This record gives sequence, structure tokens and C-alpha cells, in this order.
Amino acid sequence: MMSSSEDDGVAQSRGWHGRLPQPFPTRWVQYYLTKPASLGWLLIADGVAFLVGVNFYVHSEPSLQAVSALLYPLFGDSPTGLALASLSVATILPYVKRTQPQLLANMPSNHLVSILHTLAFVWLIKYGIWTGIALNLRPDLYIGFTPALLWEYWGILLTHAFFILQAMTIPYYGETSRTALFIALVLLLSNDVFDYGFGLYPPLRYEAGTILAMITLGLSVAVILLAADAFDSHSTSLSGD
Repeated sequence: MMSSSEDDGVAQSRGWHGRLPQPFPTRWVQYYLTKPASLGWLLIADGVAFLVGVNFYVHSEPSLQAVSALLYPLFGDSPTGLALASLSVATILPYVKRTQPQLLANMPSNHLVSILHTLAFVWLIKYGIWTGIALNLRPDLYIGFTPALLWEYWGILLTHAFFILQAMTIPYYGETSRTALFIALVLLLSNDVFDYGFGLYPPLRYEAGTILAMITLGLSVAVILLAADAFDSHSTSLSGD
């Protein structure tokens, strides 16, 4: 039987709950995500990266002008992940002044918030990995020693690696549910259909082709399985049991 706090949708001990090892010591995440200064800098970094990503899509071909504004979240894959990450982190803001030693482990949650955390996690992981794969499928087009090529390979690769690092902190304060995982899977697959069915995948220097499309579909399923394994999902108010 669940406790009253669990019935209210408050997790008792969040973190990485599955078979995978915990990526960071809990005390590190607790320290950096509950200090106003470090939390603020993280939000600033996400905001700047979001604007850089939007600028990339504005000046690429096809550009944002090729799609309806309502479809921007499906077209701008990395900026979408950063926007979701910022919203996920922002849920901590109302609580950072509280002197609770286990603040992140006891963050309040509800259906909408669990969906947000799940989407942020899977989008960041998927496009952090996808970018590295996409660049290295045709390294001859990206690897070089001019300033432009150094940025377009190493700069993009390293910045997207930080997507994965930030995603790994989300299960320390967020929950998921079967409903959230299902919604995330539907949206990821819809995004894949949009990208490869209409040829509006993130701008590359080559045609994506069947191999990258199949890799992308595989990533959509893999990140959902990872989220199901990593997140706490024992709250009855979220799981719908």
C-alpha cells in the first residue's frame, strides 16, 4: 500500500532506479540543482544554446520558413530538447530556497510535470546521440582543420554531449509514468515520420537515407526503454494503477 505522500504524487527517493548504474553521486546533483546561482546559470546556458540552435535552423536549408510555426517543435529537434530541458529545470525554481537536505528526492509531481520531465529526458538523450551518429556517418564532410569545420564537428559534437549529461540529472528530481512514456513514444515516432516522411530532418550536408532513418527510429524506442528504466515511477497518482 502506498503512503499518503505517494498518493499525493510525491516521490520518496528519486534517482536512477533501474539496472543501469547511477551516473552521478546524488549529493552532486542535489548541490548544483538546489543552489540559485548554479541553477540560474544552467537555465542561462540552456537559453543561449536554444537561441544558437534556432539561429542554425533559420539559416539552414530547409529553414524554419519551410514549415508552419505550429510545426517548429517537430522540425527544430535540438532546440525543442533544450526548451523542454529548460521547462523541466524550471519546475525546481519554486523550491530552491527551502533548506531541505533531500529536496530533489521529494519534489512534488503530477501528470503534466511527469510528462514534461519524460519528454525532456528522451529528447535530450535522443538528439545528443543522434547528432554524434549523423556527423560520423559522413565524417569526410565534417572533419577538417579550418575554424568553421572545427566548430561544425567538435563544437556541435561536444555541445550535444552536454544534452546527455543534463538529461541524466532529470531522474534525480522527476518522475515518469506509463502514460508519460506512451505519450513520449508517440511524439518521438511522430517526429520521425515528420522528419523522414517529409524530408524535414535536421539539416545535414548529405541525404539522410534509409540507414539514418532506421537508426533514428531505433533511438526513439531505445530512449523510451532507458527512461522506463531510469526514472522513478512508483507513484500511484502518476501510474494510473
